Amino acid sequence: MWNELTGREQGYGISDIDIIYYDGHDLSYAAEDRMIANGRELFAGISIPVDIKNQARVHLWYRDKFGVELAPYASLEDAINSWPTTVTSLGARLSSEGKWLVYAPFGLHDLFHLILRPNKALISEDVYLNKTRKWKSKWPELTVVPWGQ
Repeated sequence: MWNELTGREQGYGISDIDIIYYDGHDLSYAAEDRMIANGRELFAGISIPVDIKNQARVHLWYRDKFGVELAPYASLEDAINSWPTTVTSLGARLSSEGKWLVYAPFGLHDLFHLILRPNKALISEDVYLNKTRKWKSKWPELTVVPWGQ
């Protein structure tokens, strides 16, 4: 979206595409790895890496990776509610009727107005500052809301 709004090429600045799903019945890495393998085959023609994660099992590895204890997510929406910024707390899926459904617990205003605002549900100030610094270096048009506001 930022590329569209700022006149940049479609894939500029995008390091990966996140695809999430929720399978609370099988929390094994083997099951997730099968989904990753299927995705690798399905998205073989895409030049940007695709990162596939079962949100039902994030709590199993989050502490080791980020040093923060995480309760299990109850749903995809529960996971999205904790993502680091208001603009990244966003999900879209195709319904069985072929309609796009968007989940944006903080709305879409910040996305369309190039505003970075922290979602303090899970991240620290350092994480927020690192993310916003990286994004601002690629899209200088972004407005970064300070952590304390």
